[in-house]
Amino acid sequence: MYEVNCRQIGVISTPFKRHEDTPIQGCFAPESRGHIELFPEYAEGLKDIDGFSHLILIYCFHQAQDYELLTKPFLDAGKKGVFATRYFKRPNFIGLSVVRLIAVRDNMLDIAEVDMLDGTPLLDIKPYVHRFDVRKDTSDGWFKTASEWSKYDKPGNTPTQS
Repeated sequence: MYEVNCRQIGVISTPFKRHEDTPIQGCFAPESRGHIELFPEYAEGLKDIDGFSHLILIYCFHQAQDYELLTKPFLDAGKKGVFATRYFKRPNFIGLSVVRLIAVRDNMLDIAEVDMLDGTPLLDIKPYVHRFDVRKDTSDGWFKTASEWSKYDKPGNTPTQS
C-alpha cells in the first residue's frame, strides 16, 4: 500500500465550533462567512485567484477520530455506505467544499457558503470552473428519495448536521 502525506497550507476560520452546528452543505447557508489564512510561504500561489467566483477547498476533518463504513446520513433514516455519503467520519479524514470567494487580501481569502469547522486545516485550493465542474445527465443516487430532503429543499432553510 502506498502511504500518502499531505502538507497543510493554511487554516480555515468559521463561526462553527461544533459539527452539529455546521450546515450540511455550504449551498444551504449562502450567508455563512469565514476566511482562509494561507501560510505566507504559499501566498504567491494566490496570484490571479481573484477572478474566480467560487473555489474548491480540500481540507482535513480535524475533529474526526474514527470512521464508520456504514453510517446514517443527515438526510435519510437508513444506513448508507460511507462512500455514498459526504459524512466526515471516513477512512481518510478528507473534506471537500465549494465556497464563494468574497475578497483576496494578501494571504487572506474572505469566503462565504462555508460548511466546515473553525480551525480546519486547509490542504489545497482549486478554482471552480463551470465548464469543468458542472456535469449534465447526472444521477443523485439515494439523495433523490431521501426521507429528510423535502424539508430542506425550500428557500430559506439552513439544515445543520444536528
